[in-house]
Amino acid sequence: MSDQASGSPAHPDGIRLQKVLAKAGIASRRVAEELIDLGRVQVDGEVVREQGRRIDPETAVVHVDGVRVVLKEDVTTLVLNKPRGVLSTMHDDAHRPCVGDYLANRKERLFHVGRLDADTEGLLLLTNDGDLAHRLMHPSYGVSKTYLAEVPGPIPRDLGRTLRAGIELEDGPIKVDSFKLISAMPGKALVEVVLHEGRKHIVRRLLEHVGHPVEHLVRTAVGEVRLGNQRPGSMRVLNRQEVGSLYKAVGL
Repeated sequence: MSDQASGSPAHPDGIRLQKVLAKAGIASRRVAEELIDLGRVQVDGEVVREQGRRIDPETAVVHVDGVRVVLKEDVTTLVLNKPRGVLSTMHDDAHRPCVGDYLANRKERLFHVGRLDADTEGLLLLTNDGDLAHRLMHPSYGVSKTYLAEVPGPIPRDLGRTLRAGIELEDGPIKVDSFKLISAMPGKALVEVVLHEGRKHIVRRLLEHVGHPVEHLVRTAVGEVRLGNQRPGSMRVLNRQEVGSLYKAVGL
C-alpha cells in the first residue's frame, strides 16, 4: 500500500477521520491523529496521513494496523453459545427451542451464520452484516472451524494422519486441517477437529466413517473467534480484534 493524501476521494460533507476513529472506539481523537501521522490508518486501501480528512462512514473502508474497523453503528456481530437441543433457526412452528428465542429482546434484526444441528452445541455467530455473513458461509473462503468431540476410544495413533490425508464420503472427499487427541479415558476419548468444510453433519459423518461415532460435539471456534469459557445460552458482542479477524479471513 502506498502513502496517499488524495488518491482515496475525500468527502467535504463527511466526518473527520480522527473523529470517526474515536467514535468507533479505536482511540481518543489525539491518539487517532498520531495513528494517522504514523501512517497506520488506511482508507479504501490507501494510507492516509492527512489530518482533517473527511470520510463517509457509510461507504468508507478503514483499516488501522491492517485490521478493519467497523464504522456503521447499526452493525452488530455476536457469539451465541448454542445449547444442545436448540434449533439453528429464527422460528419453529412446533415451538421447539430455537436461536430466535435468544434474540427476542434485541432491537437489531440478526441472522445466524450457518447452522449447528440440534445435538451440537457451541459457537454460533449472529450478525446483521450481510456481506460478512455471506462470505463466512461461502466455501471458497475456507474459514476454519474448530470442534471438540467426545468419541469411543481408544484412538489409533495414525488416525490423525488418515484424516489429514483425506477420506471419501458419499458426497465427496473430506480432509481435516488438524486432528488432536486432547484426553483419553477408559473406552472414551476427547478429540479436537479443525476443518474448513461446511457440509451438513460433516464432523459427525467423518468420525463415524472411521469408526468413532460422536457422542458429544461442541464447536469452540470459527476462525480466530473462540468460545472460551462463555456459558451455554449466553451471548456476547465480538470485540474489534475479533471482528477484524473475520473480515480479514474473508477478504473484506
